[in-house]
Amino acid sequence: MSERERLDFIRQIVARDVRNDRHGGRVLTRFPPEPNGFLHVGHASAICLDFQVAAEHGGRTTLRMDDTNPTTEDPAYVEAIARDIRWLGFEWDGDIRYASDYFEPLYRMALQMIADGFAYVDSLSEEEIRAHRGTVLEPSRPSPYRDRSAAENLDLFRRMRAGEFADGEHVLRARIDLAASNMKLRDPLMYRIRHAHHYRTGDAWPIYPFYDWAHGQSDAIEGITHSFCTLEFQDNRALYDWFIEHTRPAAAGIGRIPGAEGGGGAELGSWDPRPRQYEFARRNLDYTIVSKRKLLLLVEEGHVSGWDDPRMPTLAGFRRRGIPPDAVRAFCEQIGIGKADNRVEIATLEWAVRDALNSRAPRVMAVLRPLEVVIDNYPEAEVEWLVAPYFPRGVDAPPEGWPEMRNVPFTRVLYIERDDFSEAPAPGFKRLAPGREVRLRHGYFITCRRVEKDETGRVVRLHCTYDPETRSGAAPDGRRPAGTIHWVSASRSLPIEVRMYDRLFRTSDPAAGVDDIRDNLNPDSLQVLAESWAEPSLGNDPPETMYQFERLGYFIRDRPTKAVSTVVDGADRPRETEVTAVETSDAAPPGARLVFNRTVTLRDAWARRAVSDTRGTDTSASTGEAPGPATPGVDTGRESRDAARRSDPTLQAAFERFRTELGLSGDLADLLSGSAESVYYYDRAIGDGVDPVAVARWLVHEVRGAGVSGGAPGALEPAALSALIGLVRDRAISRTVAKSLLTRLIEGGGDPREIVEREGLSRIGDAEKIRAIVDRVVAGHPREASRYAAGQVGLVGFFVGQVMRETEGRADPAIVKKLLVESLNDAT
Repeated sequence: MSERERLDFIRQIVARDVRNDRHGGRVLTRFPPEPNGFLHVGHASAICLDFQVAAEHGGRTTLRMDDTNPTTEDPAYVEAIARDIRWLGFEWDGDIRYASDYFEPLYRMALQMIADGFAYVDSLSEEEIRAHRGTVLEPSRPSPYRDRSAAENLDLFRRMRAGEFADGEHVLRARIDLAASNMKLRDPLMYRIRHAHHYRTGDAWPIYPFYDWAHGQSDAIEGITHSFCTLEFQDNRALYDWFIEHTRPAAAGIGRIPGAEGGGGAELGSWDPRPRQYEFARRNLDYTIVSKRKLLLLVEEGHVSGWDDPRMPTLAGFRRRGIPPDAVRAFCEQIGIGKADNRVEIATLEWAVRDALNSRAPRVMAVLRPLEVVIDNYPEAEVEWLVAPYFPRGVDAPPEGWPEMRNVPFTRVLYIERDDFSEAPAPGFKRLAPGREVRLRHGYFITCRRVEKDETGRVVRLHCTYDPETRSGAAPDGRRPAGTIHWVSASRSLPIEVRMYDRLFRTSDPAAGVDDIRDNLNPDSLQVLAESWAEPSLGNDPPETMYQFERLGYFIRDRPTKAVSTVVDGADRPRETEVTAVETSDAAPPGARLVFNRTVTLRDAWARRAVSDTRGTDTSASTGEAPGPATPGVDTGRESRDAARRSDPTLQAAFERFRTELGLSGDLADLLSGSAESVYYYDRAIGDGVDPVAVARWLVHEVRGAGVSGGAPGALEPAALSALIGLVRDRAISRTVAKSLLTRLIEGGGDPREIVEREGLSRIGDAEKIRAIVDRVVAGHPREASRYAAGQVGLVGFFVGQVMRETEGRADPAIVKKLLVESLNDAT
């Protein structure tokens, strides 16, 4: 199997560099956010890429705040960024770094650039510089100040640094090429004058570097090996390279920066080996915007409650909505890394969320829109405690320490969902109606006997009877009600407020076709249900506990916001954002309703709504059309599968078996029981004893997403899929190798175990075998071992690279790094 088959293009580059011993085998990446807002879902892909690529090679990732704009940045944003990265599951190497740490080195390097003739002070105004810029077809006109002498430029720049000039009076520009086809190279700006207070450096600096100057040099100072950024910076790469090629750190007197691996020193006349920038494409998420400027507008104008509003695409909003971090990571892995921008259906994220929550969210009952039910033949004062499981059978990983069962009170007066009753039920309605019997979830059979209405004719109360012989959920005579509904006790339940969050925008591309994104805001993105009820088992759980409200969706108990943003106007400074911390308490005030936020529905309601809006009903069953693209998370063709199960009892039985006996989520069971072929294939794939949930996830996520026609398994035999999953489970191969193998098996069949054995793809996880290689590598590089002993601990990345090269990348990087640290420390 070729490297190209196994890895995305970014990972191909890094793997090649490690093999070729570029950077001494080190892999050091960085995540460099600007602390002027909260991280959002777009940042999540970059974070996962930076941290995971480095970890795959035993490398490290640093966190650097790109804080070169004093009027928009705030330490509260720094704290929020750090908190969100840790929430996502990553930890950076060392302390947080800051571009502002390098203001003095950057300034001295700029002086050297001026002395070398590569930079000059321009006294044109911003408007005049723009007028001289030219077009893609016409070169820029030179500034009349472009030919100032080096001595005059040095004098002016030093006086800019001393604060002698007003904002906008001068700028420092690089002298490159005014006729360059890449307009980024037409004498770009390096410094501007800005008399503004910086949150870290105070009033020490009246000049601030521009991004393109500070970014690449900061990477070089820190010894970054691979600098990943989004495709919008592709043209900036030429400038990134030019600045690094034309900077002489030693000549500028730049010493090494504590804790960094680049820097200067007398021996370093240039950055060698230098960092390289690589661009990857954005993945634009449907129904979402990630522009900080536009998100700030929504916050300022009160369209949302703050940066952590659960409708916001920020990671803080995700957390408050109840989206688990592993679901975000799984989503980022699923959409992958590419070279062309594209849009990702939000249902893909929702699928990952449902998949993650299914195994960890305890099931409880809550009634959101209550309708009172009186059980006329049940004793008035009696309270009966029914035992109900928190998790269905087969859930693979419920939260550690969570009890298996809870007690649910049953009383004479209950609440049910108003939608679970119909006085004149339509065909196919299987819930409660006059004269009809239903099963109460975890409880008795009840039959509606009488309906009470108010003066407007609205139903306000139902009178029912219960069958005391049906407490087990079954009737002695074998009768089976058509439907099952959930409920809570009216006297023993908790009052709760439920916030039904939906998509913030009405259209998948909110910025398309409108002059103002506010025109596309979804007026129904938040519905507050202030008089809902939940079973009492929720009362003692802490904030941020996640639940599945049975039959309704996934919900999280809200924690009040920890930070709010306001906009302030100063008399002598630009309009800017101020972030204020807000102290909160986990405990709700006495008598207050607990607040729950809806994370996601149990099914993709928007997909069904779209089908209804465009076609009225799903016609695939009658027309013979395919049920839609096999895209994970998109609930297309569900009506066809439902129809198939109604017409074939064996499919319905398979659906129930998949859920109850095998522990599949409703979505997985639905997708795998829509045809006799899929049931047959799935049953054969789990025949060898492999985890049935794992097989289901591979079939739905990986096989359907493997890029073959219709997502069909092709030549992939069920036993081969089972064997492939077993190899991953046993850590015999990496998941990346498994995904590449999957495509080959779909196209050409075969036994994955034989392929792994024949092509030597298995992971080396034997610590003793790796230890021998580690010891040999350390002994073979005494100079580097001595430098490590002297404090250059970052050289562990060099040694990891050497070991990975000797093992052709098959050694477990985590074991390699652990053994290397032990060996290097022993050697010292």
